[in-house]
Amino acid sequence: MWTKIGFRNRTVWGGRMDIAIRWLIGIVFIYSGMTKLLNPAHFEMIINDYGLLPDSWARTAAIVLAGLEAAAGFGLIRNINAGLNAVAGLMVLFMAILSYGMWLGLDIDCGCFGPNDPETAVYGGLRSALYRDILMMAGILFLYWRRFRMNMEGVFR
Repeated sequence: MWTKIGFRNRTVWGGRMDIAIRWLIGIVFIYSGMTKLLNPAHFEMIINDYGLLPDSWARTAAIVLAGLEAAAGFGLIRNINAGLNAVAGLMVLFMAILSYGMWLGLDIDCGCFGPNDPETAVYGGLRSALYRDILMMAGILFLYWRRFRMNMEGVFR
């Protein structure tokens, strides 16, 4: 009935957890990307606040990043490998940018959820956004571990 790791039927438990994490992170990415696509001027302003790109590239970057974010969320929900890879890559990028902003001591909106981001009004800092991203990255790492584990179980059966 029980094993050293947990339930004997780990596939069912892990599968449900896999689906829940994929949907949760996927919905966050879709929501975030869509709110930015609906108001790219606001996201462009936030990109300019970080000072990482020339002003002339900010509008294009805002639209491309927001579109990639929404598409990656849809891919993750659909359980497409490229969706997981895109979400992981975007999370690394976002975490690096947030860390850079904190290192510079910037007191700006993280730009995570568009112009009507309730987190900005409550917390108003980059640190809480970085903590949230670290938590989501833990979920992404679980998804990679789960896929690796499923592939290994298929090889050794």
